[in-house]
Amino acid sequence: MKWDAVVVGSGPNGLTAAITLAAAGRSVLVLEEARQLGGACRSEELTIPGFLHDVGAAVMPWAYDSPAWRNLPLEEYGLEWISPPAELGHPLRGDVAALLYRDIARSAATLGSDAERYQKLAERLTSNWTELNEMVLGPPLRYTRHPGALARLGISALGSAARYVERFSDDMAPAIFAGCAAHAVRPLEQRATAVVGHLFLRAAHTSGWRFPRGGAGQLTSALASHLEALGGEVRLRHRVATWDDLPDHRAVIFSTGPQTLVEIAGDRIHPRRRRALERWRYGPGAFKIDLALAGPIPWRSAELAEAGTVHLGGTWKGIALAEREVAAGRHPARPFVLLAQPSLFDPTRAPDGRHTAWAYCHVPLGSTVDVTEGILQQIERFAPGFRDLVQAIHKSGPTQLEEMNRNLVGGDVGGGSYSGRQLVLRPYLSARPNRISKRIYLGSASSPPGGGVHGMGGYWAARSALRHGLR
Repeated sequence: MKWDAVVVGSGPNGLTAAITLAAAGRSVLVLEEARQLGGACRSEELTIPGFLHDVGAAVMPWAYDSPAWRNLPLEEYGLEWISPPAELGHPLRGDVAALLYRDIARSAATLGSDAERYQKLAERLTSNWTELNEMVLGPPLRYTRHPGALARLGISALGSAARYVERFSDDMAPAIFAGCAAHAVRPLEQRATAVVGHLFLRAAHTSGWRFPRGGAGQLTSALASHLEALGGEVRLRHRVATWDDLPDHRAVIFSTGPQTLVEIAGDRIHPRRRRALERWRYGPGAFKIDLALAGPIPWRSAELAEAGTVHLGGTWKGIALAEREVAAGRHPARPFVLLAQPSLFDPTRAPDGRHTAWAYCHVPLGSTVDVTEGILQQIERFAPGFRDLVQAIHKSGPTQLEEMNRNLVGGDVGGGSYSGRQLVLRPYLSARPNRISKRIYLGSASSPPGGGVHGMGGYWAARSALRHGLR
């Protein structure tokens, strides 16, 4: 059989590409080398039987309102989104913490003397959310299509997060903004890190930082079920190492990194484009721990129990120092830690009375250093007695993350560095960046619009294929 399209990789981008093609009446086959679907978007009992953990993606700020999924009947396949009372918590010292709620005024009330200033900022940020969301997750050259949204974002947002926080007078708002900006996985002194902070704040006050009930694997399961209903097919344990491993097809979409694409496609890619793909740079890695707990985390600030995600780094200067250290190839003594305890809001994740949690920090690319102790110390710093609740720990450093999913090169969970031109030119400068050649397309976090669980990389690759190779 000759397939209209073959998709390599069954993560959210790969499945979304396949759904887009199947919905357009094309025959499509998804090939996955692992024994499970989902790439880094799946769930397993990593610690103790009965404790369900997300092996990679977990909290998903861009998923609920993704244009690629907004009109798909995923709820019919069991997908249910959980929206915790507070989107984000950030303890600063002692029992003092800032929180982001969907409600802007309620959030501002936790930010001390900067309450009014933050409320005005957040109201301006969310006034054109639909337009900006389309711009951020939209097609290539999207920024020029929405000059109004870009203008309202503000010139200052295009600068560094370190400079941006100078407008606040207290230390609460700068800390929570810096934590959001640190999702750029770059030093906060670098340009455009303020944009990342703005985007995560916007998501918190609009669609929310949600996650699937029953774990990230439920999103994968719903996407795969919808694909099968459309007539698409998935094959597991089918590794594509060379071009000959691909069945007969008219077009192929790679939901992989650029280097994997080059290894497989080789001379089928124009030399100039192949050289550009080979120059692709990866950013810092991640070190993640999954925890089985005997009870909820005993935060000094009790209100943190309302938060789906908690950022642990103290003041904005502490976060900035940690991210600078990582960028310099060092392991911070006090890492910036991102943590979630999903079982507080989803009882399917752990036995009655017990809990699951995950936490990770940024580390140098390819690091082999075990930073578990640094992560645990940061949690204990804000939750004394936490260690006494730990029943089991599962560790995933950069090596383990890459072994779990080839796309996580050196532990980079963002599909490549977001510094320099790679912030917007993914994988290179082109009006059609998803189209590598007439028959070859790239639809992953290394293509527009970049990392995050939203499926848009696969969606735009499929749209490009339908316009060109599969007309």
